[in-house]
Amino acid sequence: MLDEIDKIGRDYRGDASAALLEALDPEQNHSFSDHYLEVPYDLSNVFFITTANMLDTIPEALLDRLEIIQFPGYTEDEKFHIVKDYLIHKQMDAHSITEEDLVLKDEVLKIMIRRYTREAGVRELERQVATVFRKVAREIVEKKQTKKIITLSDISKYLGPYKYSSQIIEEINTIGISTGLAWTQAGGDILFIEVAIMPGKGGLTLTGHLGEVMKESCQAALSYVRSHYEQYGLSKDIFNKIDIHVHVPEGAVPKDGPSAGAAIATAMVSALTKTPFKRDVAMTGEITLRGRVLEIGGVKEKVIAAHRSGIKTVILPKDNKKDLEDIPEYVLKGLHFVYVDHVDQVLPVALLFAKKQVKELPQTKK
Repeated sequence: MLDEIDKIGRDYRGDASAALLEALDPEQNHSFSDHYLEVPYDLSNVFFITTANMLDTIPEALLDRLEIIQFPGYTEDEKFHIVKDYLIHKQMDAHSITEEDLVLKDEVLKIMIRRYTREAGVRELERQVATVFRKVAREIVEKKQTKKIITLSDISKYLGPYKYSSQIIEEINTIGISTGLAWTQAGGDILFIEVAIMPGKGGLTLTGHLGEVMKESCQAALSYVRSHYEQYGLSKDIFNKIDIHVHVPEGAVPKDGPSAGAAIATAMVSALTKTPFKRDVAMTGEITLRGRVLEIGGVKEKVIAAHRSGIKTVILPKDNKKDLEDIPEYVLKGLHFVYVDHVDQVLPVALLFAKKQVKELPQTKK
């Protein structure tokens, strides 16, 4: 077992990745010899398991010797069952507390998962549970408490104020905004994309700590909208008289990835045509300059995030329909899915167009 090989370094003492190339390659490790034993021995029948948090820092030659198995982060539902069935009993044993001494309500566990942790695993969640147990154990020892039932009103007393905000949908249908779906290492989340139109000379401003891929998505979305100005009822020279500002809130959080193009284009059309965006719709998918919506990853996490945030309709690329098999049944029942392969199929679903405007949109094959 080789743990966290993405953290191996290279310095004057040697290159560990170069040694691993020989040790892990089944074509040449039948007579592996290192500088410690200096005796060749057979590694060809050894089954190596390596772990890594990210693949970017692993040398390409070494990565070629490995079979990659991706493990997604736990969903909220999975974390809930882990903490209820395992972590609580582990902390009870560690603090000599019984079920008669302390009861953690289910709604408290869900708040701890959602508002006090944001991670792919459950390490920080276990720390939060241990904090509650330590404080309750002290109360019991000091004879201040015999039996404690932790409710929602008590949680801030033991863990302090909420550490993370919970993204929920907008209260009203709004012009110049769209709801995207994002994948993070801690799971999925909804992402608001805001577009403002102001007098100017055709400039495009991007803010919100966006990565290079999202910046290119903004450029591609604007180019598509500009090249189809007629179908949206816009004048030919309007883009020479305005500036467009695209902002993704929570600017301190880095955001990147090839899945926001459709949401950006929708927000731009909403702002330019003064058409409200439907508050209970969310979408994911990258677009091309021709308006095609491309397949993306992280569908399971994104769909669960949509369900958690109160979204009713999810717009997905048509090629991602196959990815719904891994999503829990209770999540699928609460959502309506629309599968698209072109931006023109997205807009009538996501925007509150007047009947006249819908008729003017080009008809594409569904």
